[in-house]
Amino acid sequence: MKVLVPIKRVIDANVKVRVKPDHSGVETANVKMAMNPFCEIAVEEAVRLKEAGTASEVIVVSAGLAQAQETLRTGLAMGADRGILIQCDADPEPLAVAKLLKAVVEKESPELVILGKQAVDNDNNQTGQMLAALLGWPQGTFISKIEKADGTFAITREVDGGLEMLDIKLPAVVTTDLRLNEPRYASLPNIMKAKKKPIDTMTPADLGIDVSPRLTVVAVNEPPARQAGVKVGSVAELVEKLRNEAKVI
Repeated sequence: MKVLVPIKRVIDANVKVRVKPDHSGVETANVKMAMNPFCEIAVEEAVRLKEAGTASEVIVVSAGLAQAQETLRTGLAMGADRGILIQCDADPEPLAVAKLLKAVVEKESPELVILGKQAVDNDNNQTGQMLAALLGWPQGTFISKIEKADGTFAITREVDGGLEMLDIKLPAVVTTDLRLNEPRYASLPNIMKAKKKPIDTMTPADLGIDVSPRLTVVAVNEPPARQAGVKVGSVAELVEKLRNEAKVI
């Protein structure tokens, strides 16, 4: 079974994000970048499937700037077999990414696509669902557990009311939640081996996909500074402030 894992290059989750002076976006120049944390979980799960003998090949794919090759090398160091870079001038929107991935799926014919449920830079949480719709494949989103069953995969989804267990037939698209696994750290030998693993580079035009943006960013602004709290001397004063100032009771 071949597994395809789309991954995204984002600002490192430990870096404080700053808005550009012209409010056109967030500052990325000289900022540490890394693989999206949910994508790390997806790569880890795919590699575990390979180690268990369920998957035969793991392919990581990314769409974005040429620097995304670094992110692909991280996925290869974690255990993926090869990478695909769809080089664009800028990060494409979720629908465009889903169309690009559909073209890659049709070319590579994987039986399972594992994505992170969302990227921490824009939190759209759309690509996996859009890809499943474009392919006409069943989907399992926000999964916290996946196990191979007889001809299917048994998955556990995290929903508002608790956990939902489903059997999903292949080919399928699944998106990962935080509690699915703990991603491994790539060892130095694997990092060295990853440098020799192949990465195919293509463009949206090669796949026949138009990635022109459909949305225009009007302005990006930092959230207002949080106001200092107020200490009260009694329960009666607290109730009075909640009723007359906060107006929550």
